[in-house]
Amino acid sequence: MKNLKNVNTEDQILEAAERIFQDKGMEGARMQEIADKAGINKAMLHYYYRSKQLLFEAVFKKAFALLAPQLNKVLNDDSSIEDKIKNFTKDYISFILKHPYIPKFVIQELNRNPEFILKIQKSKGFPNITKFKKQLELEISKGHIIPIKAEQLFINIMALNIFPFVAKPLVKAFISMDDKSFIQLMEDRKTEVSTFIINSIKHH
Repeated sequence: MKNLKNVNTEDQILEAAERIFQDKGMEGARMQEIADKAGINKAMLHYYYRSKQLLFEAVFKKAFALLAPQLNKVLNDDSSIEDKIKNFTKDYISFILKHPYIPKFVIQELNRNPEFILKIQKSKGFPNITKFKKQLELEISKGHIIPIKAEQLFINIMALNIFPFVAKPLVKAFISMDDKSFIQLMEDRKTEVSTFIINSIKHH
């Protein structure tokens, strides 16, 4: 029972922390507020997580553990390059719409602590582009796709998917839109991005 209680308490903490971080960001979140949301006292919260940074990393790892295997599965399944681009884009945008704080946190954390990604990289299901690369080279050799390095294509996919979320205030200001319109724009990008990329690499 004790172990079950500990697991339940930790889940409560992570769920509460995710909601607070999502609403207020890393800087605006307070440990007391997270403890209150989780229904525990601050001393209990510190027993599980000594600092807000450690708690934030735990929340991120939990979320990333859902996303990474999903993206890795897309990259390594038997679908076509076109379907991989479509599914990767759809899955990534869907995930970030549910966890909008993650891209900004990754950028901030990588700037502050470059070693952080090494910890994440060792986690099970971290995306691997080896199969994607071989598949792309085969399609290029058949003349179906213009010559492009897999690394460049993968960065293009990542960049077009990540940028609007990282630069959300800037994007909203440039095109004068509210949060609701921004979310709809991101929903539209699930097909816009993949169509744009596929058209850019296909032989016409």
